[in-house]
Amino acid sequence: MKILLNALAFQLGWFACVLGGAHQLPWLGTLTAALIISWHLGQAQRPAREFTLLAAVGALGAVWDSLLVAAGWLSYPSGTLIPSTAPHWIVAMWVLFASTLNVSLRWLRGRWMTAALLGATAGPLAYYAGAKLGGVTITEPLHAYTALALGWAAFVPLLSRLSKHYDGMYAVARPAEV
Repeated sequence: MKILLNALAFQLGWFACVLGGAHQLPWLGTLTAALIISWHLGQAQRPAREFTLLAAVGALGAVWDSLLVAAGWLSYPSGTLIPSTAPHWIVAMWVLFASTLNVSLRWLRGRWMTAALLGATAGPLAYYAGAKLGGVTITEPLHAYTALALGWAAFVPLLSRLSKHYDGMYAVARPAEV
């Protein structure tokens, strides 16, 4: 049940972020994501460890999407606080994605090729869906989708590995870590 709730919460947050960004209500997505993340951390056995993972993934996402914006390959209709950077709601969406790593995407651990293939496929498809809903404009499709496929093919296995180290959901603390 926890896996299903985690996946559904992510999807709810994803839609809130994309539709909020598309309709000039970017804070709606960020607020929804914050509520979901708060609930997620409330479920964690070791919330500080889980928070570290979420913050790291959020930082990575902020840099990655900002690079794509600065390159002129993506543009967002709302929520950008600093010119040529990713909007706050897309960073919130990265944090939402991180909340799936130790729950509904936990099965990817140790399956590096599967994780890479999933990332190379699902990453660009998510941006494509976001574009169809009006949350992002893909200004240079060939460059953007190539970068997204390569980036996500690397990110999903890397983040899956990182999630094992920063597992705050199910891990039992060792005596030295208490």
